[in-house]
Amino acid sequence: MMTALTRLTLAASVTLALAGCASVGSDFSAPKNTDSAAFRHLAPGAAADARLPQDWWSVFGDATLERLERSALRDNPGVKAAAQRLLQAQAQAGTARAAQSPTLAVGASAANSRTSANTSQALAMGGRSISGNHYTAGASMSYELDLLGRVRRMVEAADAQALAAEADRDGVLLMLSAQVATAYWQLRGLDAEMAILNDALGTRRESEQLVEARFNAGLSNELDLARARIERANAQADLHEVQRQRNLLEHSLATLTGVAPAALQLPAAAHAAVLPQPPSIPVGLPASLLARRPDLAGSVATLRAANAQVGVAEGAFYPSLQLTGNFGYASENLRELAQGGSRQFSAGPLALSLPIFDGGRNRANLALSQARYAEALANHEGKLLTALREVEDALSDLQQRQAQGQAQQQSRQAAARAYLVARARYERGVSNYLDVTDAQRSALAADRAAIQIGTQRLLATVAVARALGAGWQAPSAPAAQ
Repeated sequence: MMTALTRLTLAASVTLALAGCASVGSDFSAPKNTDSAAFRHLAPGAAADARLPQDWWSVFGDATLERLERSALRDNPGVKAAAQRLLQAQAQAGTARAAQSPTLAVGASAANSRTSANTSQALAMGGRSISGNHYTAGASMSYELDLLGRVRRMVEAADAQALAAEADRDGVLLMLSAQVATAYWQLRGLDAEMAILNDALGTRRESEQLVEARFNAGLSNELDLARARIERANAQADLHEVQRQRNLLEHSLATLTGVAPAALQLPAAAHAAVLPQPPSIPVGLPASLLARRPDLAGSVATLRAANAQVGVAEGAFYPSLQLTGNFGYASENLRELAQGGSRQFSAGPLALSLPIFDGGRNRANLALSQARYAEALANHEGKLLTALREVEDALSDLQQRQAQGQAQQQSRQAAARAYLVARARYERGVSNYLDVTDAQRSALAADRAAIQIGTQRLLATVAVARALGAGWQAPSAPAAQ
């Protein structure tokens, strides 16, 4: 004849076997990816299959940029905060995973009590009171039998939320690295402009001295001298303005790298007037964005969590089975506590709970979970379209900036030649100084425009890398529960 404990164990085993055969909710399937064959503005012959390295900024081959990126990823407060959010999500996943295991607890107590001799119960026993010590020591166990996988869905949702937090952390790292690279190349562009303006200022000082000498010799008029002085002063003012902008970028870089603005001073490069050519960025196919952008991976993880929460809400409609038990010792005398006669235990109850009427609460919770899943799906579709647009925008900018740079180079060469001709004509007395002034302005504007376009080409390259997810590597998918 089976004992009560044997029957309880058998019932639990049958329940666990049934639980392995069914599960609430539906298994997650990844949303449909884009069906675009290629990016519209991808240049012919561009690398399609290669990936950027994880330290993607290394493709620029700039040691200063490398140092700034490393400092930012190590010391930026936003990175530290994102790391703590990830730890919180992982801890929450651990809390949810603990629900899959039995809860065991041990305890001990000691008490002394005396009952009243004047109660009805005491009077029935002849007016006696009961007094004495009570010592207990034992262990208790509680375990929810996961009948239809409700707890497994809770764990699945928590794991997915942890993956979303990891993707969010990676997204912060990617955005920060792109901001550092953008600010750095803007600063180097201003360094190039300052080098050009310093050259222009030197040229204008020479021109001012030439015009002043001609004026003193009676070969020129005061108006030409005033024009020469105006151009020299304008060059000085432009130089101060560019320096002001550079200071702001230097302060921004200091903040991004996690140091005070006064602690970071970046000297100009050895050949500041020459900007490097933008490196080639491997683009790949539109369908690869899901595996290359942390924000899209985080969106899929959020969608997975919402799908699992639908299963949790469905589980509320079905029975839940809770198993409890305890084992220990109780005695009036402490020295007899460990004796066999002091042993006590209980197995059960094996409590079955089945919702019958809840006023529509479970149905409302299910509808809420389904609506949240639909919202997450719509948000993911929007993020995918935004990602595709960002890549197309960056590729279009890269193409057009390159064409713009080629055209501007022709303008720069023509403006430089026009200035040489105008100055030679003025020195021979063929034309007035107004022609020289106009040619100087045109040459300086062409030089500065060429540098600004070169800077924009570098910034467009950074934008392409960021839009493609740079060198981000997708984390492992959550293990099946």
